[in-house]
Amino acid sequence: MFRLAHLSDVHLGPLPDVTYRQLASKRITGYINWKRNRSKTFDEGALGAIVADMKAATPDHVAVTGDLMNLALTDEIEFSRRWLESLGDPKNISVVPGNHDAYVPGALSKASAAWRPWTVGETGWAQANEHGFPYVRVRGDVAIIGVSSARASAPFLATGSFTETQARRMGKILDRAGAEGLARVVLIHHPPVRGAAASHKRLYGISTFQKAIAKHGAELVLHGHTHLPTLYWIPGKDGDVPVVGVAAGGENRGHDKPLAQWNMIEIERADKGFRITLIRRGLVGHTGQIAQLSSEELVAPSERPVARRRSKTTA
Repeated sequence: MFRLAHLSDVHLGPLPDVTYRQLASKRITGYINWKRNRSKTFDEGALGAIVADMKAATPDHVAVTGDLMNLALTDEIEFSRRWLESLGDPKNISVVPGNHDAYVPGALSKASAAWRPWTVGETGWAQANEHGFPYVRVRGDVAIIGVSSARASAPFLATGSFTETQARRMGKILDRAGAEGLARVVLIHHPPVRGAAASHKRLYGISTFQKAIAKHGAELVLHGHTHLPTLYWIPGKDGDVPVVGVAAGGENRGHDKPLAQWNMIEIERADKGFRITLIRRGLVGHTGQIAQLSSEELVAPSERPVARRRSKTTA
């Protein structure tokens, strides 16, 4: 059995000192949001408790699906790199960026360079873009495939993008991994499901992503962005594919979103491919106590209604 931990949207804080020059951009809106909201609801203690619980479970690998930062300041990029180092050996940690990691033009390039040890993949599988995506890391019977939906967007927007070019490259990886009998797990920040995020936070290229999964197949998609523990299903080549979201890793108090959580994904070979079990763990109060919140085997529904109607959220 392969045990994959899933963590997202940690929004590491507190913010470093910010100059007026740095705020002369979209960062001014993010700075105000941090001061008014996120600084009050995100808690280092909550994230610390989540990470400690995750490490105690000794997963085989950890997937971090973006938004490590808030404003993508230079000091935040360095802080995020050190935080990734604290999780463990880079060969056992995979990361993809979120919209906050690409907050302003140029930030994604800097973050991608700093995070390179956590995104370097197998050679010869597919061509990556200038930021290193898509990549594939084969660990045991599992192919961990990282794609990027991160991009700089206008003020008051948190949209993402998944292009035809990235879809073609991801498709080659999916085909090869499938032919080699591997469980294919795709990491992306924005949920590739219509209606999963508000319009100003949506992913452009949902159809492109879903068509690629339907054509080439996958066993699982993991995402962040919404700060919600959700479960959707989208069509795959050989059956429906689960799309799993997770609550924000640092959420603690004074907010309408669930408290901090992480997911454990158990993947094991079965007669007809792979058996996948989703276990959600998280804070159950403001004392730092962590408990198992739910456990379920991800078996595709027998009928296929619209993907958004098959969503499932657990508090």
